[in-house]
Amino acid sequence: MDNLDGSDHYSKTTDEPPPSLLTIILDTHPSAWALLAPTLPFSKALAVLLVFINAHLACNNSNQVCVIAAHPYRAEFLYPSPSPSEPPSGPSPNGTTKPSTTSASEANFYRPFRLVQSTLLTSLSYLLSPTQNPSTLPSTPSVALSGALTLALTYTNRLLTSLSTANPSSTTSATTDAYTANPSSQALTSRILILSVTGSLSPQYIPLTNTIFACQRLSIPIDVAKLAGDAVFLEQASDATRGTYLHIDHPKGLLQYLMMAFLPDQGSRRFLMSPGNVGVDFRAACFCHRKVVDLGFVCSVCLSIFCSPPEDGVCLTCGTQLKLGNYGQKPVVVARKKKKRKNKLNGEGDTGSGAATPIR
Repeated sequence: MDNLDGSDHYSKTTDEPPPSLLTIILDTHPSAWALLAPTLPFSKALAVLLVFINAHLACNNSNQVCVIAAHPYRAEFLYPSPSPSEPPSGPSPNGTTKPSTTSASEANFYRPFRLVQSTLLTSLSYLLSPTQNPSTLPSTPSVALSGALTLALTYTNRLLTSLSTANPSSTTSATTDAYTANPSSQALTSRILILSVTGSLSPQYIPLTNTIFACQRLSIPIDVAKLAGDAVFLEQASDATRGTYLHIDHPKGLLQYLMMAFLPDQGSRRFLMSPGNVGVDFRAACFCHRKVVDLGFVCSVCLSIFCSPPEDGVCLTCGTQLKLGNYGQKPVVVARKKKKRKNKLNGEGDTGSGAATPIR
């Protein structure tokens, strides 16, 4: 009897959905939001975004959220913030007690909702404070979207690494293609939502393409809610990663668009008919001038795209000497040969003379 093993030999199974990580990339270009202010002010859009985040967190108590700001020339985390947004309460090292900053109006506020709201608003005020002066507004029409996508991928990788360390028996790993499995069997599902109001992403074509390939490799869908601006490369990102692209024609109904189209995760979308983009613009940007081209020249070695033949036939990326042949020369026009006219047989056609044959 002492040799019997008293442990329970059964595997614990659960039907609960896995936790979902929602990474939101918020376009915070001041000039673009100023143009959109008569239809959708930035304060109202931020309030709608907080309601959407609360709905995502309420779907599952294990769900997580990350908000990244795509600002001109840089990308920063808004939530979770690298620095604590609220002072700690409780006994201090010298024995005194610090007063709590929670007001009476926030007593019945769900703590995860309050933490996200306070941290997000504090980080945004710190980010947008230098742009209050019109002389300090950025001159570039685009934002660092590729940098924001890179931060989103690194944050997702950090969570996957921590989950694999905490649970070594889990098959989910940051170095393996664990996303290709059934979403219900994963330890964490991840997706990215881009709320964009600007265009002009041609200068970021190469890093943006690299991040799209990384998301495609990890099966992380990129959802795009386009409020304004051009969306050539965002359409390609959503199509390549099997995400949802939606051009919002009526910005006043932003909350309804977010709830109906972007709230379901990968597991729920298998049973839903998600909206999609019918015509996707697959044009690329040239590597020399960063402009979108309809017809270009591709290097046969590194596959770089150029809008015109490189100078001296040398690739600007890998330095390979390209042979363009007789490109640019006018084709030689060959005169068309005249066909000889054949006489028809058996008396068909003309007889050769208009006079009749005399009869003897």
